[in-house]
Amino acid sequence: MPDPMPTPPASAPSTGTRVAVIGGGPAGLMAAEVLVAGGASVDVYDAMPSVGRKFLLAGRGGLNLTHSEPIEPFVGRYAARAEAVRPWLNAFDAPALRAWAAGLGVETFVGSSGRVFPTDMKAAPLLRAWLHRLRAAGVRVHTRHRWQGWLASGALHFTTPEGEVTATPDATVLALGGASWARLGSDGAWVPWLAERGVAVAPLQPANCGFDVAPTAEGRTGWSDYLRQRFAGQPVKPVVASVTDAEGQVHRQQGEFVLTDTGIEGSLVYAFSARLRDQITAQGQAVFTLDLLPDHDAAQVLAEVRRPRGPRSLATHLKSRLGIAGLKLALLHEVLSPEELADPIRLAGALKALPLTLRSPRPIDEAISTAGGVPFEALDDHLMLRAQPGVFCAGEMIDWEAPTGGYLLTASMASGRLAGQGVLAWLAAARATSQT
Repeated sequence: MPDPMPTPPASAPSTGTRVAVIGGGPAGLMAAEVLVAGGASVDVYDAMPSVGRKFLLAGRGGLNLTHSEPIEPFVGRYAARAEAVRPWLNAFDAPALRAWAAGLGVETFVGSSGRVFPTDMKAAPLLRAWLHRLRAAGVRVHTRHRWQGWLASGALHFTTPEGEVTATPDATVLALGGASWARLGSDGAWVPWLAERGVAVAPLQPANCGFDVAPTAEGRTGWSDYLRQRFAGQPVKPVVASVTDAEGQVHRQQGEFVLTDTGIEGSLVYAFSARLRDQITAQGQAVFTLDLLPDHDAAQVLAEVRRPRGPRSLATHLKSRLGIAGLKLALLHEVLSPEELADPIRLAGALKALPLTLRSPRPIDEAISTAGGVPFEALDDHLMLRAQPGVFCAGEMIDWEAPTGGYLLTASMASGRLAGQGVLAWLAAARATSQT
């Protein structure tokens, strides 16, 4: 297990170097913690009136810090970027994050799902303790400082309520987030400024997002009025969802999701959002298949559907024999025609594999996180921009994504830690060169 993050001393020995960290989310604050512990003079700049706003929002329903599963499945959650993210997590994994939180006086526990939470479930106490420790160590936090890129001189340019401000640090960490929840500070405005500096940024896309259903054969857009008015906002559970990828491999997971006015969202949808989004991009639509009866095998379902029902309605029969009612029954009526509902084989098949055709992800600003951003190829092993020596990146603005469950926060903080260490190593090398 990696060593937990050491507690920064109240007054670290100064190296005489100044570092700017732009972005006061978890990645930026973790970078600042490493930097001040290494003796750098650190200024954190954030566009919002206070730092950590998205972090606080994530903690409203209970702050999911990380996940307790073993390292190999944990790393696998990062899909196409798993091997790129692996070094971050090898250096700062879930146990290390829990130890770091304990160092702030925040104890954690593992929930029934394997997710890790603070014992009080809240984000605010952790953030307050963290900021207190950072300020005590000498970190200066500048809020309402909106970064506007670089001036021709190379200075960082900020706008503030009091006017324009510039800064000329010895190194910079960019931890600007993606482009979701712009009202909390992550608006993707940084993309053109990096492009001007020769960084080919991958387009930002929604991740951990909801989806809109495709129009019906009759041309109706989205759900019927009946389904929307009666069931929007309700959870669909228990179900097993499956998605077939471009290679024909079927991915399955049990859980629940929520019906929205226009489609679906929720944790089970987020687990598949990258594959669904990419299929829609490639094919114009994606199919999200539901097993409405995960505790029944197909033969059992067919036998029950075929069982004579006498004068009882289909709805009464399905409720009494299989427990299908309410939202699940409404979904059957939404997807199947009357002729298909009357066919036992088609009906039984739909109960075990009901296809929901999706046409588009919800807008990026509604997403929990984003994909795209600064590609790993544009960064060295310490997360420094190859095209911009002395400028490091951390967090969600790098091109990786992960499902909810603590994976986003863990990797963001681990990347901030790595970027901070990278800055210290780069500055030390620069000092050594200047002294020779």
